Amino acid sequence: MDYVYLLDWANLLLRWAHVIVAIAWIGSSFYFVFLDNSLTPPTDPELKAKGVDGELWAVHGGGFYHPQKYMVAPKALPENLHWFYWESYSTWLTGFGLFTALYLFNAGTFLIDRSVHHWSPTGAIAASLGFLAGFWVIYDLLCRTVGRKPSGDKLLGVAVTVVVVFAAWAACQLFAGRAAFLLVGAMMATAMSANVAHWIIPGQRKVIAQMKAGLPVDPVHGQRAKQRSVHNTYFTLPVLVAMLSNHYGWLYQAKLNWLVLVLLMLAGALIRHFFVARHKAKVKGVTPPWPFFAAGCGVLVGLAIMLAPPPRPAAVSQAPVSFAKVQAVIQQRCVLCHNANLQNKGVALDSEALIRQHAQQLYQQAVVLKLMPLNNATQITEDERALLGRWVQAGMP
Repeated sequence: MDYVYLLDWANLLLRWAHVIVAIAWIGSSFYFVFLDNSLTPPTDPELKAKGVDGELWAVHGGGFYHPQKYMVAPKALPENLHWFYWESYSTWLTGFGLFTALYLFNAGTFLIDRSVHHWSPTGAIAASLGFLAGFWVIYDLLCRTVGRKPSGDKLLGVAVTVVVVFAAWAACQLFAGRAAFLLVGAMMATAMSANVAHWIIPGQRKVIAQMKAGLPVDPVHGQRAKQRSVHNTYFTLPVLVAMLSNHYGWLYQAKLNWLVLVLLMLAGALIRHFFVARHKAKVKGVTPPWPFFAAGCGVLVGLAIMLAPPPRPAAVSQAPVSFAKVQAVIQQRCVLCHNANLQNKGVALDSEALIRQHAQQLYQQAVVLKLMPLNNATQITEDERALLGRWVQAGMP
């Protein structure tokens, strides 16, 4: 079968699986963050005697639930214990598989934009993998050093933010904008999964081993696992917006695209903090921290204003467009990859009939989303995109 066709199938199936397991991981993460911040001290003497530190009553799906949390560990190890780790590992494995199938196998097309940085596919692949591994090494080192000092959480937050901002800037200087955004999200997601694999699950295994051996349980394992779990929940929304950004060319093609990415992730982190702190506020009976939510929304509004296209004169926007002008633009900017011999994504644009047949796809990809031409390899201009848009909107005369 055709190589590109097989890659398309791999792309579809891996993306589908990635979304499914990511929903499972993020859903369980959000639930346990909510649970931790919504627990109240038990009033029942029996629960206190058992070592329960917090409890919550909830109703869902026609039933009542009563989750309880034991600080450090319960007095006796339960026979059936559910572990939360397959969601994390599966998310990373499917995500890396998708990154490999789409970006690494097509590095010359998807990783490299020669107008940004002219280098070999091998170099781009090595650098992209370096971003994934390098961020984890630096982040983990910061957690082991800065994160264990007094007021370490605040200092660590500042330090990690600086690293992420620098990584976003560097990625946008080296890779195609679309790949740069995705790569920054992927490096943070790699750290999230590594937190589970190297700290959260091993810490829990050490606690269980100490319990089975009849030894006192060292609370440091739970404390360190909790620290990494909190980091993961703050990474979540920034990672998600970086992953979704590849569908919106006007984001990663912006002049200061690294700043666009940083502001998007900042908005996600601020909004996520509001929801985390809101659970605590509800238990304490105080006002939720709405300023964080407002700040996150304000960043998004400011970004929307910053990226807004300049207004066009009414006379220009209403100018009639002939098919000859449209065909000239397509011939120069699109036919190189969409012709009788090369039909990327099954689309050919080398005749009037084919242009009309694929006009809606052309409009969506080149005008609305600005995804095509890929990495703007043929240097289509904003005026040319607008011309194609006016032609489609006028009924393709």
